[in-house]
Amino acid sequence: MEIKRDYYLNKLIESKGNGLVKIITGIRRCGKSFLLFTLFKDHLLKSGVKEDHIIQLDFDVIENKKYRDPEAAFDYVNSKIIDKDEYYVLLDEVQLLGDFESVLNSFMKRDNVDVYATGSNSHMLSSDIATEFRGRSWQIHVYPFSYKEFLDAHPEYESDKAFDEYITYGGMPYLFNLGNESDKVTYLNNLFNETYLKDIIERNGLRANNSLRNIISVLCSSEGSLSNPHKIAETFKSTSDKSISETTVSNYIEYLKDAFLISEAKRYDIKGRNYISATSKFYFADPGIRNAILGYRQVEPSHIMESVLYYELLRKGCSVDVGVVNTYYMNKEDKKQRISYEVDFVCNQGSKRTYIQSAFAINTEEKMEQEKRSLRKIDDSFRKVIITKGRMSPRYDEEGILHIGLYDFLEGTDILS
Repeated sequence: MEIKRDYYLNKLIESKGNGLVKIITGIRRCGKSFLLFTLFKDHLLKSGVKEDHIIQLDFDVIENKKYRDPEAAFDYVNSKIIDKDEYYVLLDEVQLLGDFESVLNSFMKRDNVDVYATGSNSHMLSSDIATEFRGRSWQIHVYPFSYKEFLDAHPEYESDKAFDEYITYGGMPYLFNLGNESDKVTYLNNLFNETYLKDIIERNGLRANNSLRNIISVLCSSEGSLSNPHKIAETFKSTSDKSISETTVSNYIEYLKDAFLISEAKRYDIKGRNYISATSKFYFADPGIRNAILGYRQVEPSHIMESVLYYELLRKGCSVDVGVVNTYYMNKEDKKQRISYEVDFVCNQGSKRTYIQSAFAINTEEKMEQEKRSLRKIDDSFRKVIITKGRMSPRYDEEGILHIGLYDFLEGTDILS
């Protein structure tokens, strides 16, 4: 089954001819190559581009190994450009190309060449490519399938069934070729162990030991909880692995972020308007990978729902922080006391901001009061939202708080504009 990734395809289409190198980033195996070489190429052909004006090079296959030499690649592409019409150069695993920066820059100096590149492996992940071309690149970040894409691929599923399946096995594209649970679990385990873990170890010159795996497991277990390198290092002091220092944890977290395996949501003081550096929340790029790492022992729907929401907000182009609202009162001793209230997400899109609370279930008035309390303490006029699992058309209550069902939001109802 072919899933139409229209959101990303449209971004590529909109970027045509903008004079910049288009860099497609994302965690490995999330569908970058398929997007570029199948979906985008099909678009070019259907829009009238001749096939001989689409120049493809996949540096990851043995038959193209000779083109990893920069001069050979440059000469090959140049030999295909024989007129003044527009040419589209599509490059996969471009980090395997020696001195790729110079080669791509040389291509971009030609008025009739539009360059697109993906890259992600143990030698150089996509984040490096974007860094090399800062100011001269147009980055399109690709995520594993969203819940909406997953649901579109399974029209036979009702929303609850689809969501349960999604938060269990995630949205890695190859899973759609697998029919039974055992094959899915095997694939996800192999993907983590043989691709992500090996890439990070090889790329960063790490020794083959259990420290990285142990740190990843702790991050998985504490997903959606406030944490930092110091707290994680402290968890190992009572174990046999006392070699894991705070510095080691900090370095390993950066390696995981560079590989797009995790993302960090920083803590933001809403009233103080500044970031609190002490703690952050870390979310895994795909729930299936996270669950496989833990051996499916901690599939907690409420925490995974929060992670799904976080990545959906990123997909929609938001910068996402974790909010805290500090309030003060005078205690019985007439001393000033502080109370901190958590806001799950502070979402920014340019000048727009939305505050979001994620609630798996609100079954009592006390639970509703708990979710509203933090939002009430915010004294600005930006939109405040409570998202609850299930279906609920968007509606405002008497306090001006917007309520919406999780499925309605994930399936496309706009609450951010």
